[in-house]
Amino acid sequence: MNGVFAVYPSLRDRVVFITGGASGIGAEHVAQFAAQGARVAFVDIADDAAQAVVGKAEAMGHPTPLYRHCDLKDIAALHAVIADVRRALGPIAVLVNNAANDQRHRFEDVTVEYWDERLATNLRHQFFAIQAVAPMMRAAGGGSIINFGSVSWHSLQGGMPAYTTAKAAVEGLTRGMARDLGPDKIRVNTVIPGWIMTERQIALWLTPEGERNLMQVQCLKQKLVPADVTRMVLWLASDDSRMCTGQLWVVDAGRM
Repeated sequence: MNGVFAVYPSLRDRVVFITGGASGIGAEHVAQFAAQGARVAFVDIADDAAQAVVGKAEAMGHPTPLYRHCDLKDIAALHAVIADVRRALGPIAVLVNNAANDQRHRFEDVTVEYWDERLATNLRHQFFAIQAVAPMMRAAGGGSIINFGSVSWHSLQGGMPAYTTAKAAVEGLTRGMARDLGPDKIRVNTVIPGWIMTERQIALWLTPEGERNLMQVQCLKQKLVPADVTRMVLWLASDDSRMCTGQLWVVDAGRM
């Protein structure tokens, strides 16, 4: 995609913590924040892919991102990594709660154990990451928290009820935490991506019929790519959006 895009001086040297940064939209977040001169740390469970993300940033001459392996279902491990990032890079000023997994499932097949695992994968860690970073943001005089929702439940998508329930709850989490953290100048927003053409989406679900249907429902007749979402995240992380909180920011080419 051609274009000249913004540079945010306020992001230079800012400590940014990203979950699920080894692939897809998360990898784009890591790359673009590093390009802005931010001090980036990210977690994932895909070690080889994560090291490739780190190497790409280094090859571009950007600050080397800090990677730590972490299964986000393990909240104690997540809190330990956040403490480690603080020691290594300084207080976290930007939290990007990006990690999720939109595994398809039939409602008839859902067990209690599967339901709990899906909510732990797609919702629970967002709250506990906020809980861990809020004290350091408060001490620093503010910060920006960016949670990731999904267009799926807005568009009445079926076939994954545990996922759509978790992603609907993210918006409630954002609204409540924006109120609780606002007095400390901590902003909390939700980004809602449309159908973003990551490698995973293309490999698993993009069919000629699906693409035709997508172009019918979108106002803008182009496929969305990860950078389209990351540019919104950069703005929400920067001082340019300093009075924006508790909101839902939709990047879906006019689908909703």
